[in-house]
Amino acid sequence: MKPKHLKKLLLSEIKAVSEKSNEYCVSSGKDFTRKRKITFETVIKTLIGMESKSLTNELITAFDMNSEMPSTSAFVQQRYKIKPEAFKAVFDGFSLQLINNTKTDFRILAVDGSDVQIATNPDDQTSYHQGTNGQKPYNLLHLNALYDLKNHIYTDAIIQGKLNTNEHSALQEMVDNSKNPKALVIADRGYESFNNMAHIQEKGWFFLIRVKDGINGIKGGLDLPETDSFDVDISLMLTRKKTNTVKKLFKDKNHYRSISSTQPFDYLPLKNKKSDPVIFYELKFRIVRFPISDDSYETIITNLDSKRYTPSELKKLYAARWGIETSFRDLKYTIGLLDFHSKKAMCIHQEIYARLIMYNFAEMITSHVVIEKKQRKYTYKANFSVAAHMCRLFYQGKTTSPNLETIIARNIIPIRPDRHRERKLTVKVFHGFLYRVA
Repeated sequence: MKPKHLKKLLLSEIKAVSEKSNEYCVSSGKDFTRKRKITFETVIKTLIGMESKSLTNELITAFDMNSEMPSTSAFVQQRYKIKPEAFKAVFDGFSLQLINNTKTDFRILAVDGSDVQIATNPDDQTSYHQGTNGQKPYNLLHLNALYDLKNHIYTDAIIQGKLNTNEHSALQEMVDNSKNPKALVIADRGYESFNNMAHIQEKGWFFLIRVKDGINGIKGGLDLPETDSFDVDISLMLTRKKTNTVKKLFKDKNHYRSISSTQPFDYLPLKNKKSDPVIFYELKFRIVRFPISDDSYETIITNLDSKRYTPSELKKLYAARWGIETSFRDLKYTIGLLDFHSKKAMCIHQEIYARLIMYNFAEMITSHVVIEKKQRKYTYKANFSVAAHMCRLFYQGKTTSPNLETIIARNIIPIRPDRHRERKLTVKVFHGFLYRVA
């Protein structure tokens, strides 16, 4: 897809949401009713194009250093009038346009979440953490996302306060709301759940979820071979009923399973009377265990066809899930998700969706830039840091499409497969407002 066409799609989505601005204003029928220099559309366009500079410098750039540019205070007052749902609507509409313009019948989606530290606010009880062992208090948000591994774009996202985080409900909501007719969801161990599997099955999709090897997970309740590797078909009849007759069925662990009243499962009634008939929900899947090194193994559950998707193919598919992890890194450090221009939770939500929009915009442009092939040791790809900066300039109208593609194609880095580094888990740090890049 050409950069000009992508920009046109994004601007059309912003315009479409702006035409329904009354639905997204904090004070409907009052906000943005007077003619002002900073319109509803201007606020959204400006926030999507922002980088990691101070708000004043961002406005200087956005308004081309015009002496008649609005003041920082005026811009802040206008953004306070817009609900984050406006940015979510632009993100959803733009993502759907990208999906419709990519010829893929079967989408491979990775699901995961990532924490984002924001300014400390004790009044926000959904995200405020009281520091322990001498640690200062802090606030965390949790970003849940579905990521298209083939097209390198986010297709959906849900923001939760860290203390109210529920990755299972977020996944179920994103699956239920998706307009993709057919997809595979790849997830790590935290998403092991009968309810998640059922939601994906009801959607007509496929799942591939890594599960725990201990006795507390799904695997622990099944009769499986005692070998290191196996591929077993399972057909479980789930029920909440616990009559004496049903309890006898539970002895067949690979075909019957009890769901307790405290365990979320949306396709069985929560309560049953003794006189009610037994209701079962059938869940079909394979449980596959395969080696990932000489002395370590992984176990996954999937409803993919065993003839087409052998254990070696499943191993490759699960390895591709790492794409969402690297996307979070680019989203935070290259696109600038960690650098906000407000302390208010509502405004932070605005900027998170704005960063997701810019990530998708930059990735789609970058992925379609042709990299000249030469006789080199490695295959090369575009330097996403340079590409993202150029895409922002193009979005702001400060460079042309030919210059954009030329500079992206010139700034390339090698792809080094099978590189392994020790993962360093560092303490999350909020990027303050006093030391922004000029």
